[in-house]
Amino acid sequence: MQELVHSAWSMIPFALMLLVIAVAPLIVAEWWDKNKHKLAVSLLLAIPTAVCLVMGGMAKELEHQLLSDYIPFIVLLMSLYVITGGIHLSGDIKAKPWVNTLFLAIGWVLASIMGTTGAAMLLIRPLLTTNQQREHKVHTVLFFIALVANCGGLLTPLGDPPLFMLFLRGAEFTWFASLFPQWLFAGCVLLMTYFALDSYYYKREHWTSLSADAREHKPLKILGKTNVVYLVGVILSVAFIHPGYIPQMADASSPLWIRYMREIVLLLLMLMSLFTTKHHVRYELNKYSWAPINEVAVLFFGIFVTMTPALAYLNDHAAALGLSHTWQFYYATGALSSFLDNTPTAVAFHSVASGLTPEQLTAFGTNFVAGIPELLLQAICLGAVFFGAMTYIGNGPNFMVKAIAEESGVKMPSFFGYMLKFSLIVLLPVYILVQLIFL
Repeated sequence: MQELVHSAWSMIPFALMLLVIAVAPLIVAEWWDKNKHKLAVSLLLAIPTAVCLVMGGMAKELEHQLLSDYIPFIVLLMSLYVITGGIHLSGDIKAKPWVNTLFLAIGWVLASIMGTTGAAMLLIRPLLTTNQQREHKVHTVLFFIALVANCGGLLTPLGDPPLFMLFLRGAEFTWFASLFPQWLFAGCVLLMTYFALDSYYYKREHWTSLSADAREHKPLKILGKTNVVYLVGVILSVAFIHPGYIPQMADASSPLWIRYMREIVLLLLMLMSLFTTKHHVRYELNKYSWAPINEVAVLFFGIFVTMTPALAYLNDHAAALGLSHTWQFYYATGALSSFLDNTPTAVAFHSVASGLTPEQLTAFGTNFVAGIPELLLQAICLGAVFFGAMTYIGNGPNFMVKAIAEESGVKMPSFFGYMLKFSLIVLLPVYILVQLIFL
């Protein structure tokens, strides 16, 4: 059994888990839509893997994966999901190109503060309401997915789940701000491209549409403002409640309340949000549901368990994979993040980087962050966050934004239409420029 869990065969459950997540929404969407089926798949792959790990002498690795990675990961996502779900932005202003561009720019900035999912869910409905009288609005939703649901969340561990996992592996909270030049470049290029495109479409709008847009005007209004305070609490908790400031949190002999102090504080903030937010704001205006976070919890349980032997294998055989250039890590992480979930992809390539020989590592520089050369960590972060926008399944908020847009009557492109009409011709050239300039 020990030989099995250390062999390439041990990666099969992880590969199957990611394959099902990527393919099921496309071929059995109605069946896959039920969380009980996701749970069944997750347990079907996770339980045999866990048994093999325990029998193969990797019980400690499994324990670490679940207690030190999975629990903090889920608690953070749940707290952000609940708190941002209590903030509602409403209104209908004129859908001029500069207004739409400002909408996207604000969401792009907020994504690093409240997470890509939180920012996307906060802004997508008022953006659609603002543009409801316009004929040409598909392009607005596509750029929203790229900027708000993905590229914006690069500057903090709160921005995107893969960054939080790398934060747990030793990257400082403030280190992610060092990616500001790449964030600024990609964001500004996409915003300028959008403004030019929306200006073109605005001139092609029928006068009746513009007249209706001008008549139907409602000022923007924010409800559930108390949750902004809770959101600040989440940011401060992640930034300061960790072993760098409280060494006892890393001591296995410390009481549970010390080791999980950050998670306890996050859960308290979440409960305060649930009890203090008005029911009609959360459940009626925001159409809040527990289904999305339940989906994340059950799927990532399977991912984290099946990922355990895969990470060990990648770490042990990293030197033989032939990844010797920064751009290879960038595009490899990006390619898998486009079609699989970007969180396990980022963790997998961090494991690969950790397994390189000292000679291979020093070729990337001597400045190490989270146990690997800083250049490699930059490449992994950029690839995971940016390329999550290449397909609808690259990042969780993508499908959510698509579904909300379709509910509002916007005819969104198909899975392959999204790639052919948008990501391959608009996003990929920008990402290539990022690599050529910064990596």
